[in-house]
Amino acid sequence: MSNTPADLKYAKSHEWVKKLPDGSLLIGITDHAQAALGDLVFVETPKVGRKLAANEACCVVESVKAASDVYAPVAGTVTEANDKLGENPELVNDAPYEAGWLWKLQPDNLADVDGLLDAAGYTASIA
Repeated sequence: MSNTPADLKYAKSHEWVKKLPDGSLLIGITDHAQAALGDLVFVETPKVGRKLAANEACCVVESVKAASDVYAPVAGTVTEANDKLGENPELVNDAPYEAGWLWKLQPDNLADVDGLLDAAGYTASIA
């Protein structure tokens, strides 16, 4: 059974979102998604300053089994990318909700996060 923290929001496309105190968002892929992909060997994060539309493919994670797009759960501007993943893509496998985050986003509308799934809704969607 995958780990689905209750304090996060989730997209049906397997991204998680954490609201940060400054109003920005931390985004990554769920434990379920990283487990389905297997051992990651490459992560390409979006560039800082890139403007993203909701549901836009903006990141690539590649495992020994497959490559997969990662989507922006809400619209906004990328303010930081997790540079550690270039050298250590396995951080996404080891700690998808901590050291394995993918990018930070300044959302166009913070209220859009409320439209995402809660932990129970996400868990039901992958059951």
